[in-house]
Amino acid sequence: MKLKTTLVTGLFAAFAAFPAFADDMKVVASFSILGDMVEHVVGDHAEVTTIVGPDADAHVYQPSVADARAVAEADVIFVNGMGFETWSDTLIAESGTDGTVYVATEGVTPVLVDGEIDPHAWNALTNGVVYVQNIADAMSEAMPGHATEFQANAASYISTLYALHADTLQRLAALPEDRRTVVTAHDAFGYLADAYGMNFVAPIGIDTEAEPSAQELASLITQIREDGVAALFVENITSPALVQQIADETGLEIGGQLFSDALSERGGPATSYLAMFEHNLGQLLAALESS
Repeated sequence: MKLKTTLVTGLFAAFAAFPAFADDMKVVASFSILGDMVEHVVGDHAEVTTIVGPDADAHVYQPSVADARAVAEADVIFVNGMGFETWSDTLIAESGTDGTVYVATEGVTPVLVDGEIDPHAWNALTNGVVYVQNIADAMSEAMPGHATEFQANAASYISTLYALHADTLQRLAALPEDRRTVVTAHDAFGYLADAYGMNFVAPIGIDTEAEPSAQELASLITQIREDGVAALFVENITSPALVQQIADETGLEIGGQLFSDALSERGGPATSYLAMFEHNLGQLLAALESS
């Protein structure tokens, strides 16, 4: 019995000599798109928790007690920044976490929409590259023993993002100039517009909490009629009612659903960042090429 006790004590001492449970690293990502990127980089070397899940709106999200617990226990916390998560600073501060907070958009050149910074930077794949490299650098700092793997995972992922970016440029470049204007529920696609020569208009600004006045909606409908908008789209995180009203007023058909701020639930068409972008591209092309 004494021998067993000595052996167990010796094992604990041996484990203590190694870095403390490196692969039990807990990482929190603020929303589903960012969480997917983090998972691609870390693989099996960390436990990743996402605060705002699939098909949920991060603009109006109210954190839960479970969210506060996850942040409190986290070693690393990733946020989008640019004012996207209006609740994150309070959640992080009140959780009492000792985790290190990283802003995934560090180094992204912001796009302005009506004088405000558009936080939806992931909607340009070249910005997705910045996110992924920032994640890899942060995780390499947090877990230096796996830095080589994180950087290799990021490099592979970035190569795929660049390939899709090149394909997107080529496919959208073929659209005529009069088939490049699209209406969505809120202003989430400013980076996509800038990167790929598109034009997006919306009744709601960058924040889904806002609501257009009757005058603003009437002005948008007039603009749509005058500018020759090619297609309307609903979004997975917003009510389709406003877009349906615009469709009724203008006679335009709704071209489908775009994923703007969140991935889809399992079984949906946008369960990863790459799948989301490919789905959105396919929906845009199908509607615009047939308009």
